[in-house]
Order: sequence, then C-alpha cells, then structure tokens
Amino acid sequence: MSTQRTSSPDLDDPTLEADVFAKDCTSRPVLQNVTSRWGILALVALRDGSYRFSALRRRVDGVSERMLSQTLQALERDGMVHREVHETIPPRVEYTLTELGAQVAEQLHSLIHLVEQSMPQVRAAQESYHRD
Repeated sequence: MSTQRTSSPDLDDPTLEADVFAKDCTSRPVLQNVTSRWGILALVALRDGSYRFSALRRRVDGVSERMLSQTLQALERDGMVHREVHETIPPRVEYTLTELGAQVAEQLHSLIHLVEQSMPQVRAAQESYHRD
C-alpha cells in the first residue's frame, strides 16, 4: 500500500492508505459517524444484541427519532450496522451490529468505561478550572 498523503483527484483509489490526518481522507467521515454523540451510543447499545428502532431509541435516551434514523442510516452505509426488515404486519425492523461494527463498538465501550471511571478526576479538574 502507498503511504501517499497528498490530495488526489481519485479519493476512492483503493491503493491509497487511509490516513485520518489527511484532509481528503475518506476515513474522516466514517470516523465522524462512529464518534458522533449518537453514533457512539447506538453502536455500544447494539453490543447487547438486536434492537427494534423504538427500543433502541428508548435505550439511547435523549435522541430524537430523526437523529437516530440518520445515525443508523450512516452506520449502515459505513458497514457497521445491519438493518433487517421482517415481513410481518406491521412490518418489524431490527438493527444489529456487523462484524466490523462489533469490533468498533468494543473499542468505544472501552473508551466509555474509561471516561465513566474517570469522572471523579474530571469533576475535580472542572471545579479547579472554574475556580481559577
């Protein structure tokens, strides 16, 4: 693989190595979808198994229907989430992680765990910041 980091007219050239620090790297929008507020929460919630849309929306407390729909579409397009429509009356749609999505969700879960465990330090730093 090439380690070329300059802008190229052919951004979809599979011989170019992904470099998120390069301005035109195609991995940047994927990283943005995965690390968005709702992307992280949806991916990590789906680690528990398949969810119907309404159940996932309840699990990801605070997300609007529109934002969750957009987030899931982006994650599906990027190959992180699988959307399955069951032909029932009414139709039932379930979302699950793909193999790639499960790998990414595992990493995000570790990050979330680290942040949650570090909250006493974060609060102390915030208090110190606001005192100064």
